[in-house]
Amino acid sequence: MLNQLSPDAPVQDAGLHQAAELDASLRAHEAFISPKFLYDPLGSKLFEAICELPEYYPTRTEAAIFEAHGGEIARVAGSGATLIDLGAGNCAKAARLFPLLQPAQYVPVDISAEFLRGAVERLRDCHSHIQMTPVGMDFSRSLDLPDSVRAERRLFFYPGSSIGNFTPDEAREFLQRVRAACGQDGGLLIGIDLAKDAKVLNAAYDDALGVTAAFNLNVLRHVNRLLGADFDVCHWRHQGFYNEQAGRIEMHLEARSAQQVTWRGGSRLFQAGEWIHTENSYKYSPSEAVGLLEQSGFAATKVWSDPHNWFAVIHARAVSH
Repeated sequence: MLNQLSPDAPVQDAGLHQAAELDASLRAHEAFISPKFLYDPLGSKLFEAICELPEYYPTRTEAAIFEAHGGEIARVAGSGATLIDLGAGNCAKAARLFPLLQPAQYVPVDISAEFLRGAVERLRDCHSHIQMTPVGMDFSRSLDLPDSVRAERRLFFYPGSSIGNFTPDEAREFLQRVRAACGQDGGLLIGIDLAKDAKVLNAAYDDALGVTAAFNLNVLRHVNRLLGADFDVCHWRHQGFYNEQAGRIEMHLEARSAQQVTWRGGSRLFQAGEWIHTENSYKYSPSEAVGLLEQSGFAATKVWSDPHNWFAVIHARAVSH
């Protein structure tokens, strides 16, 4: 799905490929839903709320790194680039960097096209001097950007801990696609969550207020709309925890009771206690993070972290072929 958005552009429907993907994942031996489906308009707003929670350290820790090292980051990354913001959401993280990076063009990319369009409309009012080209796209499947996106000096921006949603092998394949889309003079500015104490991780993904639970459960409402399913959110509960052996946070939805769920072209009997896997978030050591980038065709030029070494911001340049 790719939709270059204008103020009057229609929001595209999910499309047949998303319906087929959801159908296959719900039929799998161990049912799962891709984490990209967490981000419908309500899911995007709930994630904004999660970022304000005291337990959820990644957003404020990453922001503190940019605050402390913003000048150096700007010198290393350079100004006047084509800033391509993957998973842009409300565009707030990139917007805070505009004074430092001074992009010639800003290209926010997000699967939640409607939410993105509203964010860009608000952003244009404050930054009319920056050319903005929002793109509604599932970038986990493709990075074929429209011709209106400048090819010169592309700087991909992938903040937060989103790279952790991929398995290490998937992350490598995804970053190789980013490298290919960079061209010969591009680069990547990425946030990577680092391995840390399990208590900190468990609290971040299962907060006391239950906002993360609401965020996770909302994916069932999104699936209902996309697939014509009849999930009853009241019959499910959130499970979020750190799997130390796998080195990742896992989020699941657990069936509170046995229930038959139907959707267009399919159905499944979920037993009481059965799980639907909705998200992974892998945590890396600094050396593992640098190694992942180098294996994907980048040279890690600079790594910045916080005093606790909880999070890393890395600028990596695309290696010339």
